[in-house]
Amino acid sequence: MIRRGWRHPWPIGAALVATSAALLLVPALAVPASASTTAVALGNAAPFAVLAGTTVTNTGTSQIAGSVGVSPGSAVTGFPPGLITGGSIDAANTTAQAAQASLTTAYLAAAGETPVTVNASDLGGQTLVPGVYQNAAAMSLTGTVTLNAEGNANAVFVFLAGSTLTTAPSSSVVLTGGAQACNVFWQVGSSATIGTTTNFVGSVLALTSISVQTGATISGRVLARNGQVSLEGDTITVPTCNAVTTTTTTSPVTTTTSPVTTTTTPFTTTTTSPVTTTTTPSTTTTTVPTIVPVGAPGTGFGGAARSSGGPLLWASALALLAGLAVMGEALRRRRLALHSSDASASGERRS
Repeated sequence: MIRRGWRHPWPIGAALVATSAALLLVPALAVPASASTTAVALGNAAPFAVLAGTTVTNTGTSQIAGSVGVSPGSAVTGFPPGLITGGSIDAANTTAQAAQASLTTAYLAAAGETPVTVNASDLGGQTLVPGVYQNAAAMSLTGTVTLNAEGNANAVFVFLAGSTLTTAPSSSVVLTGGAQACNVFWQVGSSATIGTTTNFVGSVLALTSISVQTGATISGRVLARNGQVSLEGDTITVPTCNAVTTTTTTSPVTTTTSPVTTTTTPFTTTTTSPVTTTTTPSTTTTTVPTIVPVGAPGTGFGGAARSSGGPLLWASALALLAGLAVMGEALRRRRLALHSSDASASGERRS
């Protein structure tokens, strides 16, 4: 029997399946282009503000904060009047060779960054979020391009130019949203030209040569693998990444104090029964002194003792005799009484 109002569960099940599928698709659609973008590791090339394959030339009072190197070439000219601070000149030595080896590795790593967003040839007037931007031909900058890290200080921007990179005079790269110059990289398939008075940001990794024209300011590096680097009174500073401060929110700790329970133990009253002590009266034994006559034990006479022991002895003897007399009188009277009784009894029998 089918109850009224009951419906087959299939429409509900189908709706749940469709909803689940939609939810699974949302993350895939919402993943930003920078999801797998990582900073390009420069290795031994990181300390170099300027690195070339054949030669480094300078005219004017360029200010270089970092090292200047060349390998396998050995020519470095224009210092002075160029000034190097916080670094050294390394020409065809092991330090420069190691830097060039790291540059090659970094160049290839940058080329393999994904996912890639194909961009217009001229970056001017655009605001870009973290990610990898590519143009298979030449890439240029006329005016201003804004790189917005959207609050992520670790955000990475990678630009892949298939052939050349050229900036027009007085162009600029502006960082916003916490973006840092240390995380901006330009991989160039041939040569790069930074126009006069350009305010540029990022490390340029060029296959061939790099030309930095008069009065340009670069917060980054100019690293050329096979050709030369030429400077004309420019300012180049190796960037450093600021430490990212992580804010940790600690929930307040709630301490629950259990009430202290005081247990009062009632006093125990102990009743001690009085101890009854029965004292047995002491029996006093009076010992009558034995009077030993003084003198000869056999007679009681002798010496000076006669004057003191004689009367007592006589008195004792008299008392004994009197007692014997009384006892004899008593016995006599008893015999008389018995005799009279017997006589009376005989007369009665004869009668």
